[in-house]
Amino acid sequence: MNEEKSLSEIAKLWRADKKQYVKKSSYAAYMLLIENHLLPVFGNCQVIEEAQVQTFVLQKLEQGLSQKTIKDMLIVLKMILKFGAKNKWITYNPFDIQFPTERESHQLEVLSRTNQKKIMNYIQDHFTFRNLGVYICLSSGMRIGEICALTWEDIDVNTGIISVRRTIQRIYTVEDGTRKTELVLDTPKTKNSMRDIPISRDLLRILKPIKKVVNNSFYVLTNDAKPTEPRTYRSYYELLMQELDMPKLKFHGLRHSFATRCIESKCDYKTVSVLLGHSNISTTLNLYVHPNMEQKKKAIEQMLKSLR
Repeated sequence: MNEEKSLSEIAKLWRADKKQYVKKSSYAAYMLLIENHLLPVFGNCQVIEEAQVQTFVLQKLEQGLSQKTIKDMLIVLKMILKFGAKNKWITYNPFDIQFPTERESHQLEVLSRTNQKKIMNYIQDHFTFRNLGVYICLSSGMRIGEICALTWEDIDVNTGIISVRRTIQRIYTVEDGTRKTELVLDTPKTKNSMRDIPISRDLLRILKPIKKVVNNSFYVLTNDAKPTEPRTYRSYYELLMQELDMPKLKFHGLRHSFATRCIESKCDYKTVSVLLGHSNISTTLNLYVHPNMEQKKKAIEQMLKSLR
């Protein structure tokens, strides 16, 4: 075995190696988890036991962090440990961590049909480029970073297609203990997120006359060579929702509303999954497909009918 190293030393070497292979945004997310959570607890350790990791998980849950966030931390910890074990700097004993059963069901935030119509009608009557972004999201299910990165070139009114090819996000970077933020224009979340979305008839009616006069290289939300960033656009959206006297709904709720309307309209799940750019259909099913009481009753009646 090579000379033993602490997790802090291994993490530094792992970071330099990992930087070559992952997107800037993923790398930045890893750095924050390492600096904020893993190093303060495990940084000086040369051996990490399962019991230590289990205690760490329970403490993070007590602090109010979500299971998903903590599981992300464990993924990064395992990657560092496997890297260390491969180079014979540390012994990696796989750990099996238990999470308490989540008793609360997380309700998706979606607009009611009435409120969705109200917003879309308002935007048709009060056109601004920033308002248009909200309308596009409700008509396509695009993520906020994708809509901020959308240029007029990505909208083809002849074929009736929006091409999603980029996303914008502000990422936090930690280099040599110095923290800063950086606005990054990059390819979307996964390869499935690179997708073509058909433009609805109502949206096409709005876009066609505008498309004749805009500069193709400009960003849709600003109609300018410089984009707006998600944080700024989120603030604008919140003010718009207040002005329209809407219930508080995160911007991502527009995407959820689009998907929910698709499912309610009996669209097939695979198509909805592709439109949303999900990496697999199970993500779509887990998020949006929840039978209502009427469907449950129908299922039981059908089952009993088969027994008669």
